[in-house]
Amino acid sequence: MTLRLRLVAGTALATLMMATPAQAQDNAALQRQIDELKAQVQALTAALAANKGTQPVAAAPAAAVDAASAPAAPVALAAAPPAPAAVPASATPSKSKAWYEKLSLRGYTQMRYNAFLSGDDTAPAGQSRLRSVHDSSISDRGSFSLRRARLVLQGDVSDRVSLYLQSDFASAVNNQAGSERREGFVQLRDAYADVFLDKDKNWRVRFGQSKVPFGWENMQSSSNRLTLDRSDAINSAVPSERDLGIVGYYTPTSVQQIWDRLGHDGQKLFGNYGAFGLGVFNGQGTNRTEQNRGLMKVAFATWPFELDGLGDAFEGQVLEIGGSAMMNDVQPELRSGGVSTIAYDDDRVGLHAILYPQPFGIQAEWNWGKGPEYDLDSQSIETKNLSGGYVQMMYRLPTETIGALMPYARWQHYRGGWKAGTNAPRLETDEFELGVEWQPWKALEFTFAYSRMKRAEADERRTGRAEGNLIRTQVQWNY
Repeated sequence: MTLRLRLVAGTALATLMMATPAQAQDNAALQRQIDELKAQVQALTAALAANKGTQPVAAAPAAAVDAASAPAAPVALAAAPPAPAAVPASATPSKSKAWYEKLSLRGYTQMRYNAFLSGDDTAPAGQSRLRSVHDSSISDRGSFSLRRARLVLQGDVSDRVSLYLQSDFASAVNNQAGSERREGFVQLRDAYADVFLDKDKNWRVRFGQSKVPFGWENMQSSSNRLTLDRSDAINSAVPSERDLGIVGYYTPTSVQQIWDRLGHDGQKLFGNYGAFGLGVFNGQGTNRTEQNRGLMKVAFATWPFELDGLGDAFEGQVLEIGGSAMMNDVQPELRSGGVSTIAYDDDRVGLHAILYPQPFGIQAEWNWGKGPEYDLDSQSIETKNLSGGYVQMMYRLPTETIGALMPYARWQHYRGGWKAGTNAPRLETDEFELGVEWQPWKALEFTFAYSRMKRAEADERRTGRAEGNLIRTQVQWNY
């Protein structure tokens, strides 16, 4: 625009200077034309300043012209061409993302070290050694171990469909040639698609291999759980927590808002598995071939209550209560080889309650039912009663200097079969765990715990219970 201004002014002045004397007019007419030229130059200068967002600069006075000798030809100033109109950024159409650009990749890895302070890390043949169904590194040979190495691919492939794919790179495989256990195998954990039935995404149907909605702790991610392992009693319903099937979830907007607030506050939630869930699954277990036509039926409900109305002492507190139910027929693996030809009843109900720590909290679950269990007298698997659960207390201590600290204490109890083990052995578990989780940054967590264990080993060939005291440690890095 500056160049245009100079051209217009220069053209006008040149026209004045080059006019012939024959065209001269009186002094008053010539002065009027000069004044008009100055006014137009000032207007162009002001327009340029406004376009640049700066204050207009006063035009320099025109050069003095000798009225007697200067040509006085009438000057016709060409109108300056209008500036092109600015195109708003919103007028440019934005290119929608391709489905693969909507996916995200994340994961976490857990490394552990367990140390016996005292106890039955070894025992004669036929007697129980201190072992856990959740952590194979609790043994007389245990040292460092990778408990989990997860990688998750997830995202919305459309407005109504999202996918979730998770694998574990730290799985172990038994029954190889010889007796040595093989570790570091990749195993499929989750592979499902969510189909949302409404725009608000309150209703969804999940297809594929996913977590079975039984038990609050079962559905909580291991990356988010406070204790090192899940409890024997609740996890015995769905060892490895997953199966192949279809499940529907419903989450009211009011409930989702409470969970969003808790999550923003840093609470350890169980994930969005709905306030209500109803599903059917194969029922044989994670990555196991289905053995019968029967389907496992599962129902789940949970509801958070805000306690602000109870007084200042309960401001911001949330109490969540709920329950689960399961009906199934399962066929355990046999010591003699293969899978049982008999389908055993596998039915139970459970209750849960959580007072989220703000700063003090308590969490408890219990379940009752019946399932397959090895009977020593008959030397065979039978359907027997089971029961057990846990009570856990915790305290949240966020700090600005060293990160977040959360000390906890948990007691667990279980009597019943472990259907995921060969011959469905009986577990008799009593355990007390005292620990603290330290999260200096979101990408790094440390857990230090003391455990007093008394357990029956998950092997029907061994009898009695083993006892011991252990120091357990874990470092988890998130990515």
